[in-house]
Amino acid sequence: MSKPIRLVLIDDHGLCRRGLTELLEHKAGMQVLGSTGDPDEAERILKKQQPDLLIMDLRMPQMDGFDLLERLRAAGCAPPTIILTMSDSEQDLSRALRAEVRGYLLKDMDPDAVINSIHRAALGELVIAPAMTGKLAKLLQPPPAAPLPREGRAKLTDREREILHHLACGKSNKTIARALAISHDTVKLHVRHILSKLNMTSRVEAAVFAIEHGAEYGIEPPPKTEHQGTQS
Repeated sequence: MSKPIRLVLIDDHGLCRRGLTELLEHKAGMQVLGSTGDPDEAERILKKQQPDLLIMDLRMPQMDGFDLLERLRAAGCAPPTIILTMSDSEQDLSRALRAEVRGYLLKDMDPDAVINSIHRAALGELVIAPAMTGKLAKLLQPPPAAPLPREGRAKLTDREREILHHLACGKSNKTIARALAISHDTVKLHVRHILSKLNMTSRVEAAVFAIEHGAEYGIEPPPKTEHQGTQS
């Protein structure tokens, strides 16, 4: 029997924390290690518990969710994070993608859909609320990128093309490492080399490039059933 997913919840509304805890523990069999709306307490819980996932709101009076996530990462205690919010703002979704969160879910989603999304996120997928997919598609449609010059293809090794395929499929570094039987650190190094060679700054940008121009450079396209997003 697999171990239950271990979570920490950060939300300034106690009723929301209690309801989510009831849902995830009693219906989904997950384990909530702690919940709080206080930034200092959140940091203490995360340093002590080291959960599999952090589920966090954005709009909190003491600290904006993105600022808190940055603080937690600086303290070295931020696990993969799912944003669970009422905000359907394209700007917030964009910030979340740039922050490389594991998911962006809305509080008005069906409870079963939330549970399913958390299970998928625990496996390394990027999960996005269905109501946000239109905004996600818009964000992932930058101005058409000019194909690399022919020498650009030579710059990418076979392994880097393979990893680009996995990025386009929305796989995390850990998932890629397992699939290719290499270390997590090795995958991170390859990703840095890919971004440098393509003159890009983010995994999302590289994934979009792979989807749009991959066939020209020997990069296998992602299956149509895969969610096209990226996550560390």
